[in-house]
Amino acid sequence: MYKAVIFDMDGTILNTIEDLNGSLNYALKETGHRHDLQVEDTKICFGSGVKVAITRALCLETGMKEEDLYVIGTSAEVLPASVSNEEINRVQKVFRAYYVNHCKIKTSPYPGILELLRKLRELHIKIAVVSNKQNDAVEKLVKDQFNGYFDFYLGEKSGIKRKPAADMCNQCLSVLDVRREEALYVGDSEIDIETGANAHMDVVAVNWGFRTTSFLKKHHAKTIVSNTDELRDAILK
Repeated sequence: MYKAVIFDMDGTILNTIEDLNGSLNYALKETGHRHDLQVEDTKICFGSGVKVAITRALCLETGMKEEDLYVIGTSAEVLPASVSNEEINRVQKVFRAYYVNHCKIKTSPYPGILELLRKLRELHIKIAVVSNKQNDAVEKLVKDQFNGYFDFYLGEKSGIKRKPAADMCNQCLSVLDVRREEALYVGDSEIDIETGANAHMDVVAVNWGFRTTSFLKKHHAKTIVSNTDELRDAILK
């Protein structure tokens, strides 16, 4: 049995996609861009932080293929000439300001998550959130949806490398005072799989979030669960 579990937020413990979709389309509309993105489009955009999400949305507008969008935010990124860093930052600024005040309209925990967290606390297993979501939104959602549950939480902010770098998990493990061999990382995307590998932690991927089972398998997920009962069993094995 693990002594600590570190959870991703979007697509893992919280179904945030409707509010992300609404906020993304708002920011795109306010800055004069295509603003009819569907939920499935928004799922593709998020996972690597706000800037990458905005960049992917602007690339979608140019007609970029889905498989090429996942390269954005990696060292292999190649952007269309029309997608400038200045424009990315302009849209990002609008999104960040809007989303933090509209992040809990349709957002709620996935089925079984609260019960799972209560069980882990009963067993004195430390639990934390490490997310590429902007930190002010992470703080607001943790307090609103999970008040008193988590021993530590951290979102994207300056001064610490975002996932898939190991830095955020390393800080979390230090605060929790748990060795990485005693902790499990749980997420729903390729970024989470990479994060666990970079942090030398065991990883469980959930298939109810922003990526499909086939996608997770393609990105080398070793353990994939379909519900919180399976996740509980993986934690308590």
